[in-house]
Amino acid sequence: MQKRREYTPEYKARLVIEVLREENTIGEIAAREEINQKQLGNWKSEFIENAARAFSRSRDEKAAERRVEEMEEKEKGYQAKVGQLTLEVDFLKETAKKMLGSGWEAQLGYKK
Repeated sequence: MQKRREYTPEYKARLVIEVLREENTIGEIAAREEINQKQLGNWKSEFIENAARAFSRSRDEKAAERRVEEMEEKEKGYQAKVGQLTLEVDFLKETAKKMLGSGWEAQLGYKK
């Protein structure tokens, strides 16, 4: 049994655009590319049905994109805060060790 061929969206779009330009007939393009005319016709129909998507995005998609951007900004802020707090904790540990000696954790009830 022959394995089914898969085509990239770019390849399909290139062929459909060629059909729409009417440079060659669907039959000529299908024969040249060794694909079924019906398949190429289906790609053309699907392309035309979905053409409006290239010019419009739904409100939900735009809102979701804004939410993602807001969440990414919040995450950057949290990462910066974690970094700052980590530096402060390291500084305080070093200071405690210098002032109280190597057993400072036990003296202060801090155990890692």
